[in-house]
Amino acid sequence: MSGLFDDTADSGGNAHEFSVSEISGAIKRRLEDDFGHVRVRGEVGRTMHARSGHLYFDLKDDRAVISAVSWKGQVARLAVMPEEGMEVIVTGRLTTFPGQSKYQLIVESVEPAGAGALMAMLEKRRKALQAEGLFDPARKKELPYLPEVIGVVTSPSGAVIRDILHRLRDRFPRRVLIWPVAVQGKDCAPQVANAIAGFNALAPGGAIPRPDLIIVARGGGSVEDLWGFNEEIVVRAAAASDIPLISAVGHETDTTLIDHASDMRAPTPTAAAELAVPVRLELLAATREYSSRMTSALTRVLQSRRQRLTDLTRALPRPERLTEQARQRLDRLSEKLPRALTHSVQIKRQTLASRSAILRPAVLQRRLSDMARTLNQSRARLSPERLSRNIATGKSDLSRFGPRLDTAVTRKLRQDRQKLASLSRTLDTVSYQSTLARGYAVVRDGETVIATVEAARTAKDLSIQFADGHFKPSPTARKSSKPAQDQGDLFD
Repeated sequence: MSGLFDDTADSGGNAHEFSVSEISGAIKRRLEDDFGHVRVRGEVGRTMHARSGHLYFDLKDDRAVISAVSWKGQVARLAVMPEEGMEVIVTGRLTTFPGQSKYQLIVESVEPAGAGALMAMLEKRRKALQAEGLFDPARKKELPYLPEVIGVVTSPSGAVIRDILHRLRDRFPRRVLIWPVAVQGKDCAPQVANAIAGFNALAPGGAIPRPDLIIVARGGGSVEDLWGFNEEIVVRAAAASDIPLISAVGHETDTTLIDHASDMRAPTPTAAAELAVPVRLELLAATREYSSRMTSALTRVLQSRRQRLTDLTRALPRPERLTEQARQRLDRLSEKLPRALTHSVQIKRQTLASRSAILRPAVLQRRLSDMARTLNQSRARLSPERLSRNIATGKSDLSRFGPRLDTAVTRKLRQDRQKLASLSRTLDTVSYQSTLARGYAVVRDGETVIATVEAARTAKDLSIQFADGHFKPSPTARKSSKPAQDQGDLFD
């Protein structure tokens, strides 16, 4: 075995025969001995995240490709997750995969190959998330003017939380809940996303109050230090937050993807605290000013109303004059009241006496007898036998008079038709339309019938009606027409 790769080994027919596994094992040991720890720079090609948790990807340059794999436990510790098209530097060891006669790189760590690679990957991720609408301004929520509880997602031991608390205490003290997270490294992104989701999961009115506003804050640093706030899981958590969120990551010139997804971006953590609450002293001063203005306005209104009331009071008459006529009517009616009462009592007494006479027993007995007699008569008329007899008589009369009624109606209709036809012929004979049909005409001036030549000469709207229509002579023809000359008497 030791002479497997020895160039001086005997190549004759008595050479030792190796099995496939022996050859694969020898290659594997030689490769791992020579390349036990390597750093390789290249561009990430095809990537595949298996269900088992292992990560498979290609590492390539312009002339060659190396298959790379990172086991499940190593994937969780990677600071940067390789993405297709990203230029990276990977650290690991070379080994073989005998089952496919191929070699591969077992990757233990991945780092971007310079800031340019990071920025290219960041821009690609930004465009993809923007295409999903996570950065749409219409999704952004308005910040509460004065939140009761503010949730801060940051490191509890850094200067950031002290700056935020100090600024809140100076401006307007509020209750602050701190959710401690790692602000850089591989644990940063999942912890920040869990913190945002955790604040949103708190029930209103619970033992732990639900924040009205969330601040995600971190101090300045390099692109690699702030990379956790560019991770997709953090951006999606910020976009999905129902609680308004302020991002304050890095200094004023630092921009991360969470800034695009948040409802408000603050250039620094201190500025985030200033955006979260107003200045208490300014509010007190404004309140005092508004109170003073309201008091002055109320005073002016009361003075104006008082003056108006005084002016109206002067125009009113004295109360004694307003009630003079009413007092006189009351006195007059008071004098008439005893006589009216006496007269009314007398009338009531007379009415009672007349009603009492009607209600005497003899009178009542006589009226009851009359009513009983009438009732008996009505009962006799309404007996079943009499009703049956009346109904039978009515049916007999109906059957007897029915045909006669039909004959009379038919005869009446025939006579009316004959009369109508006669009147129609008479109308046609005497109507002026019949006269027109015989060669006559009707001359009108508008709606007025003309009977003389003089009236025809002076007519303004002359028209002649014949049997087949109307004719209007032109004004020129009427003006040029002259009366016929008197030819005299032939026998003179």
